[in-house]
Formats: sequence, C-alpha cells, structure tokens
Amino acid sequence: MFTQTPPSLGSGLLATILADESFRPSEPNSLPETSLPNSLIENLLLKRLAVVGMSSGRQLSNDLCLPFSVLQKLFAQLRSRQIIVHNGSAPLNDYSYTLTESGRERAALASQHCSYVGPAPVPLMDYVLSAEAQTIRAESPKRKQLRNAFGDISINESLFENLGPAINSGAGLFLYGEPGNGKSTLAHRITRCFGNEIWVPHAIYEDGHIIKFFDAAYHKPAQDDSNSLIHEAAYDKRWVKIRRPTVVVGGELTMDSLEIRYNRNSNVSEASLQMKSNCGCLLIDDFGRQRIEPQELLNRWIVPLESRVDFLKLATGKKIMVPFEQLIIFSTNLEPSDLVDEAFLRRIPYKIEISDPSTKEFHVLFEIYCDKLGFEYDAEVVDYLIETHFTSASRRLRRCHPRDLLTQIRNFCAYNELPVEIRPEYFDRVVKSYFTEVLNKN
Repeated sequence: MFTQTPPSLGSGLLATILADESFRPSEPNSLPETSLPNSLIENLLLKRLAVVGMSSGRQLSNDLCLPFSVLQKLFAQLRSRQIIVHNGSAPLNDYSYTLTESGRERAALASQHCSYVGPAPVPLMDYVLSAEAQTIRAESPKRKQLRNAFGDISINESLFENLGPAINSGAGLFLYGEPGNGKSTLAHRITRCFGNEIWVPHAIYEDGHIIKFFDAAYHKPAQDDSNSLIHEAAYDKRWVKIRRPTVVVGGELTMDSLEIRYNRNSNVSEASLQMKSNCGCLLIDDFGRQRIEPQELLNRWIVPLESRVDFLKLATGKKIMVPFEQLIIFSTNLEPSDLVDEAFLRRIPYKIEISDPSTKEFHVLFEIYCDKLGFEYDAEVVDYLIETHFTSASRRLRRCHPRDLLTQIRNFCAYNELPVEIRPEYFDRVVKSYFTEVLNKN
C-alpha cells in the first residue's frame, strides 16, 4: 500500500513536514492491507523462529517489518493450530513464542521452498507505482540546485553551463574525455541535484517469488531524525528511506547483472542493477571496456531508453514490466561515436566532453585538497610543480593529480614524522613514483 501526500493535510503541520515527499508508504492496518498471501507471512514467521529459537511477538513484528497489531491475530491462529506455543510472558502485554515439533517441520519445508528470512516484501505493483511517483525526471533541477551540488568541487563555467540543461532534462548523457578528470565524481554529484531522499522496499513479491531489492552497497539509509514528527508519523516499515542512489558499474558489467538473478540453492532472486538505480543515477564507467560489447548493451537497452519501462524475466519464465526511471550516464575515455551507432546516440541526447583543467583551475584544485588534507597552500610551490614536472615534461594536467600527489606527500610526512607541508623536494620525490612508466624490456 502506498499513498501520495493527501490534500486534506494541506493546512496542517504534517503537510509542511511531508511537502517534499511525492510518495510515502502507509502502514497496513490488517493482513489484507499488506497485499500478501497469509501463507507467505506465516512462513516468514516460522522461518524466523526457526533461526532464533525463541522470540517475543513484538520482536517478530520488528523482524518482519509489520505492525504488531497486524500480526497478533496470526499469532493466535498459529497457537490454535499448535504450530507455535507461548514460552513465557514479555513486556507490554506480549508473549515469547517458540515452535512446536509440527512448527519446526513446517519451517523446514518453508526453508526448502525459499530460504529468504527478513522483512516482509511488498507487491510488485506497489513498487512500480512508487518508482513512477518518485521518478528523477519529475525534479527538473535548476541552476541553484546545481550550484549547491557542485559547491565544494572545482568545475569550470563552460562545463557547468553544458551540464545544466542535460541534468534538467533527466535524459541520459555521455561524459567523455581523458581519464583522471573527474567524470565519476561528476556523476555522483549529479544525483545530488535532485530531491535528496526516496523510499525503496527491502524486497518485492511477485508470482510466488521474493526479489531482494535493498542493497547496502548502493542504498544508503537517510539520516534518522529520531526526534522529528516525520519520524513519529506511521509508515510501512517494509520500506526504507534512502538517499537517491548512484549505482556505478565498470568493467565488471555483464548481461547477467542486467537481469533478475535467481539463486537455485536459496530460491531467492535479486533485483537487477537498473532496478536498484531507479529514481537515481546509473553510471556505466569506462564504457567500451566491459566484458560485453557496446552493441550488446545497445540491443538490450534501446527500447527501455525510449519507453522508460523494462521487461525482466522471473525464474519461471514469466516476464514482468518494471520502471526504467533513472538518469543513465555513460563515462568513457573513448569517442562516443566510435563505440555505438547513431540509433543509440540519439537516445542519449547529451554528449559532454570533460577536458583537462587549465593552470588556474589546477591551482584551485590544489587549494581545495590542501584544505581537505591539512596542508597550507603555497602557490609558488604549485607553480614549481607545474613548470618542472608538467610543462617541461610535456605532461598534461589532470584533475586527479592534486589529490593524488598531496595524498602521497601526506603519507611520506606521516611515515617520516615530518610536518605536513608542500615543499618542492617532496613533489620531486612523489612525482618520480607516481608517474613512473613500466616499460616492457625484452
């Protein structure tokens, strides 16, 4: 079940608190309102009890992320069928429960069928509606949001002006240019231009299958405002509020990761990468260097890029339709036209080159990283570095150089118990190791 913010709250304090939420999962008040089969919830309870041995009713409700009031009737039914028994009293008018012999047999059978033990899932349709309500394309961030998102990094004005309309459109874009110039950093900052937080489910249920969705590698829970009214307002605990995700994949990308992955041993599925990136950004880093050909990715995504829906297959062979609601960013060191054909490029309307920094921007980057890493910035020493190790050596500036070189100097100073400072001789030392080329001598 989900709700959009109701108009009737418009004049209330809660409406003010929820003003930035286009979607909020409402707490179910009964088992039918979960839109899940009773047998599924029963099996989750039994499997959880089989794992922990004994638990209070309220703890079980927390484990399943369902209200205690909703599960009380189910506890009574399981007791009457002699599947669980009381094992003592618990605080707040509650009891401790454990499995009977019949209950352990039921739990073992349930685990053989599906070993998933965790929060109760939400129906697929509820997830689909949530993604549509929280789509990143509805945000249309303006100049102010971009300034805030890129406020603590260096970005030249020309690049900023090119990025603005592309981000505002919510359409896909290519970031191309030489390595080390911050394409991945920009992709992460782009996500910040949009509304900060969304709701995602722990797991999804469809046609007898449980699909794990929440992934701690990509989904970072929003800050818990424990004392706020929004925290106290009831919501469906099967959902978790996260920061808009940025899913980054590089050379490890395979076609299998773009599909729902089914584990035959556990009989549990896992959402695809593009599903996990919904309502956020999906960065294909080092595009063109994956183990799959660019043309394969083109054939897989050419329809979803235009229709904004994707068709995925369950283990049974049934196809399901899911939203394709993310900003896709392709980052590459190669020329986009050398990678894919015109049909694909047409569906990625913005192609933006990330060029090398100017000398002035290089100084700005050193100022930023000197502050972050605890150095005192010295423009003359940076000029020495540029003249001696870049201009004279015909070496091109990269945006990663200030961070990397200063990090090596800090490590050198820490190891030798020296004051953390930038000195010409320190740059001479770290540049020698940082830029050393390994030659194949035959």
